Amino acid sequence: MKKRLIGEVISNKMQKTVVIKVERLVKHPLLKKYIKRHSKFYAHTDVPLEIGDIVEIEETRPLSKLKRWRVRRIVKSVPREETSEVKNDKTTDKT
Repeated sequence: MKKRLIGEVISNKMQKTVVIKVERLVKHPLLKKYIKRHSKFYAHTDVPLEIGDIVEIEETRPLSKLKRWRVRRIVKSVPREETSEVKNDKTTDKT
């Protein structure tokens, strides 16, 4: 069975590739306190994603030097901003 992780998109500047940050809690051996740790994974995607989206990634064969994961599904998406054309139309209607 392939590994699956859930993480947040932190970069979408490449074509068909996103960087996912996966956080986990690790117990400190001496202090017995839980500490947040994170790992970054490069994942393949055909769907355009925004920074802040929560996605599920799945392990796959090596696709490039760094990519060994693919985006399986979008768990939660960030609300999209309006396009600049719509914003400009709203400002001109007020006159």
